Amino acid sequence: MADIPATSEPRMIRKVVRVTTNQDQPSDYQYWITRPIAERLDAVEMLRQSYLSFLPDVPTRLQRVYRVTQQSRD
Repeated sequence: MADIPATSEPRMIRKVVRVTTNQDQPSDYQYWITRPIAERLDAVEMLRQSYLSFLPDVPTRLQRVYRVTQQSRD
């Protein structure tokens, strides 16, 4: 770490405020569609675990098991 001289005056921190509208903000969808699938799945899992941490009586597993089958072409 660099030593700060004892004679230096304190710096002022400026506040920066930007007023925008929703139309000026980039869409969340546009951001997430550019991310790799693995990163999107990681984000969904993190949100799911965060949500479930607030619900102590809810198991952290899925409620149902689904089976995907192929239908025959008769």
